[in-house]
Amino acid sequence: MALADRIHQIKTGFSSTFWVANTLELFERFAFYGSKAVLVKFLADKVGLTADAGSLAGLFTGLIFFLPALAGVFVDKYGFRKTLAACFLIFCVGYFSIGLAGMEYGQGIVEVVGKKNYVIAVLVLTAIGGSLIKPCIVGTVAKTSTPDIKALGFSIYYTLVNIGGAIGPIIALNVRQDFGIEYVLVMSSITSLLLLIGTLIFYREPVDVSGETTEQKTFVKVFRDMFMVFKNVKFISFLVIFSGFWIMFWQIYFLLPFYATDVLHYEKFEILETVDAWTIILITIPITTMVMRWKPIIAMIVGFVFATVSWIVMGAGGTVTAAIIAMAMFAIGESTQSPRFYEYVSMLAPKGQTGIFMGFAFLPIAIGSYTAGLLADWLRLTYMNNNPAMMWYIVSAVGITSTILMIVYNKLVLK
Repeated sequence: MALADRIHQIKTGFSSTFWVANTLELFERFAFYGSKAVLVKFLADKVGLTADAGSLAGLFTGLIFFLPALAGVFVDKYGFRKTLAACFLIFCVGYFSIGLAGMEYGQGIVEVVGKKNYVIAVLVLTAIGGSLIKPCIVGTVAKTSTPDIKALGFSIYYTLVNIGGAIGPIIALNVRQDFGIEYVLVMSSITSLLLLIGTLIFYREPVDVSGETTEQKTFVKVFRDMFMVFKNVKFISFLVIFSGFWIMFWQIYFLLPFYATDVLHYEKFEILETVDAWTIILITIPITTMVMRWKPIIAMIVGFVFATVSWIVMGAGGTVTAAIIAMAMFAIGESTQSPRFYEYVSMLAPKGQTGIFMGFAFLPIAIGSYTAGLLADWLRLTYMNNNPAMMWYIVSAVGITSTILMIVYNKLVLK
């Protein structure tokens, strides 16, 4: 398609609600990735939950990626606008409540409940709000995009998500240096309040122009689908194997910040966290073009190899430069396997149930997040002070194991 035609599609093919939703998504990603960039350091250094920082952060992001399947019920029942407003309201209260745990005048409340209990409660609350954003924005993009431009619509959406992942931590760095790490959470809370106001003023319930029919979701149907998916041992086995990739990925946020400050003595750890997102923005199109003719399993294995080797580079290098190279290599691996993962999942789904099974393809992210948090705490407390390189070699071992299991799975189980 000619560039002029593509520009004309962008100008005329999307409704105003499409652009409003994506603008809201962009600023929400600033808030989310900004808070995520500092969360483990905040919990460990400011709140004092040193031994549990990774597992708590893993619980938070794990719930965010696990709960959207249930959140879709609320979208169908109450509509996009009300659900999106509820999301930003919960985010506003949740982020501020997390930040309160690190503020002097919040200690009275924290001590009454108990420090760890308080943090778990507010993290779960905030994660519930986070689970509502995905079905709202993704659903809006789907409804407001005609079939001929839907791929372009989702391309715009995913680009904005990556931009948020690249810029959010940089904003967090400046707030942390100027005001304190706890005010990064306050910043996210204020941003969520502004997004709530923006939703109420500008966002309108999307008019469906996609021409597609979707089944109304209910909790009964969601749990029935869950049961159907979870009893498929072959499918769940693959998701568990693939979660190894996300166990590696989440170390960017759970382990790297401590390594950067305590070992590399590089205080701007947020900068290192953004290398993955910036690299993905730059290389996604050429990488996708290069691997589009590969078999899905080949692309996924190559992606795993790049991701695995990146952590060996991190451990062997022991410098800021090595960390940057490692994060860029991990991004290459992520860009190589990510587009083909969903294609492979669709191959595993029983005939006539592809949509249901694809809806649970996010489970490896949730499983990987929680497991990565537990692993990060153990690695940090065991090796950070005496053998930091070993942390990254063990993370790479997760990748090696997952790669081998994936090859075996493809050769034996799938066939």
